[in-house]
Amino acid sequence: MSKKSIIQRQIKRQFLVNKYKIKRKLIKKQIKNEKSIKVKFRLKQKLQNLPRDSSFVRLHNRCLLSGRPRGFFRHFKLSRHFLREMALLGLLPGVKKASW
Repeated sequence: MSKKSIIQRQIKRQFLVNKYKIKRKLIKKQIKNEKSIKVKFRLKQKLQNLPRDSSFVRLHNRCLLSGRPRGFFRHFKLSRHFLREMALLGLLPGVKKASW
């Protein structure tokens, strides 16, 4: 299990991404449509003044149960350990162990 502080940090990042999503989108759209270099520079400074953690690329997928960042299955939002455990217990509908 991941440290609680790391999981809380990820939750904070998710909150900031959602909070600044529209603002970031508008500024990026203005930068793309702008032709003047001076205005582009000001807009990029405006974008850089937003919190770092409000950027979407700083998010990391984590398991809902353990907070594990690696071995993550997006469809289930679980790490490989919990996916296997829950599948064997029959808690995930439509998932069964492969045999050939």
